Amino acid sequence: MTVRSTRRFTAVTALLTAIVLGGTACSSGTDATAGGEGTGETAATSTSLTVWVDAERLDAVQSVVDTYTEQTGVGVELVGKNVDDIKDDFIQQVPTGEGPDITMGAHDWLGELATNGVVAPIELGDTSGNYLDVAVEASTYDGTTYMLPYAVENLAMLRNAELVADAPSDYDDMIAKGKDAGLDSPFVVEQGSEGDPYHLYPFQTAFGAPVFGTDETGYNSDDLQLGAPGGEKFADWLGEQGEEGNLNTDIDGDIAKQAFLDGDAAFWLTGPWNVGAAQDAGIDVAIDTIPSPTGEAASPFAGVKGFFVSSQSENQVAANDFLVNFVGSEEAQLALFESGNILPALSAAAETASSDPVIEGFAAVGEEAVPMPAIPEMGAVFQYWGIAEAEIINGSDPSETWQKLVSDVEGAIG
Repeated sequence: MTVRSTRRFTAVTALLTAIVLGGTACSSGTDATAGGEGTGETAATSTSLTVWVDAERLDAVQSVVDTYTEQTGVGVELVGKNVDDIKDDFIQQVPTGEGPDITMGAHDWLGELATNGVVAPIELGDTSGNYLDVAVEASTYDGTTYMLPYAVENLAMLRNAELVADAPSDYDDMIAKGKDAGLDSPFVVEQGSEGDPYHLYPFQTAFGAPVFGTDETGYNSDDLQLGAPGGEKFADWLGEQGEEGNLNTDIDGDIAKQAFLDGDAAFWLTGPWNVGAAQDAGIDVAIDTIPSPTGEAASPFAGVKGFFVSSQSENQVAANDFLVNFVGSEEAQLALFESGNILPALSAAAETASSDPVIEGFAAVGEEAVPMPAIPEMGAVFQYWGIAEAEIINGSDPSETWQKLVSDVEGAIG
């Protein structure tokens, strides 16, 4: 992992805050007073920020707010929200002027938020070099950065180190190692009757078949790569794995989890959210690179979490300052890491967090990860993608089924 030095721009922050406070005070007809608490350079008048956060992250964000208010005098109201409601409430309330200045969210909301016109650009400036590359890439839509990233998560291969001592060299070696351990199910990954392309995507990318191509602004919806030659090769492989029983649509998330916890499977393709359950079950968990079936990198999707600024906020400069110079600090990123145990987006914080071997393992796999496309056209892909994969695993003709998938997606995108 490349770690770049963290820049704080203290003087710039102070100047920026002074401008924000002074400008806001003038526009509201309230005088700004110098010599307030904290740094003594500025004091809050009418300027304040409202920030929506996942209720489980309130304490971590509160520590950032306390530092920000002490140093700038700008008050911040934190509102804990159910994570399932934040996006829709934000989209509905921002146009009315009732929404927050800032909301916490996920990068794959970006297409919807941007096309609805509810988010404002964020100016990372030189600090963009302080973040993991995938975090900045995921925070950018159509060439513009809209999110301050704080966490990155991706799949990796969990291994029961008591059953299999060494990491496999490739996919076939993983299956062989599991069978040598006397297991009927060497490897599990959740699927279900409608498939699960998110979990199978690392194998698809190993065949050179990403969903969309990219250009200088990000994912290009005009460049559908599902129909590339690698797509049909991947489909053939899916069919083979279904015949051999290595992939099974009867295995959903709960069944896959229980198989690993019970020691019936040596390998489990899943995310960091399931590591705790395995450790609680007394399993010696190792985190491996996702074994490739082709020799090429098996690249999972990366999901990036962060903060967005409302396009209707009257305090956008203060909001940008709060995010870039405070939420973007190493201290804040580590506080958020400790509240969720997900790899920080800031490189320096990610290096510190990687002293934990589990986090280190996911970080290593994440170096090959690619952002989940946030473009609206992904909805058309998901509408057909998993079902097609499930049909192939269950015995449908791989070539025909994959070609129909490509045709259906092309028709839906238009």
